[in-house]
Amino acid sequence: MHDRQADTAKRGDGASSEEEAALLSRVAAEEMDAFDKLYRIYQPRLQRFVRGMTKQPALVEEIIDDTMMVVWRKAYTFNHTAKVSTWILAIAYRQSLKALKRFGEPADVDSSEHIDTTTVGPDDALQQQELRKHLDDALGTLSAEQRAVMELTYYFGYGCREIAQIMGCPVDTVKTRMFYARRKLKACLASRREAI
Repeated sequence: MHDRQADTAKRGDGASSEEEAALLSRVAAEEMDAFDKLYRIYQPRLQRFVRGMTKQPALVEEIIDDTMMVVWRKAYTFNHTAKVSTWILAIAYRQSLKALKRFGEPADVDSSEHIDTTTVGPDDALQQQELRKHLDDALGTLSAEQRAVMELTYYFGYGCREIAQIMGCPVDTVKTRMFYARRKLKACLASRREAI
């Protein structure tokens, strides 16, 4: 029971892994209401993941739609060897890579849109905006694969084994990508700190 609660809390959507698997089975039977519910559950997570991985806000909705179209068409292929979330994020990962191949790596992103200035004073808001800009710039220096590992680890809380399933690579590759991503971020942030 504790694992079920932890899994649901990690996702923050109120649906357990078993409920998601049942929904996906209904999607495989082409039940539109089940697909709508699954879409509502996954849209916020996919938005966060795709935005963080691609750094291209203009592509996010298109990639999410492409991802969920694959879920609709291929739900019958889900074999229960992984969690539904792992399976859907793997599809989103592949769709994101396809979009990045088509449209190229991201240009600079305006990080000011993510700052909530209503709860902090003007000086704090400016500091948060600058910190967010430095962090976004540093994340922008990473490859898409490295950004995906960082997102899946630090935002979604996945372990190396699940990330390897999502990315379709060995666990050691995930660890290597994480190592180089951390090293690159540390160097990038240190050099920015020295420049200030």
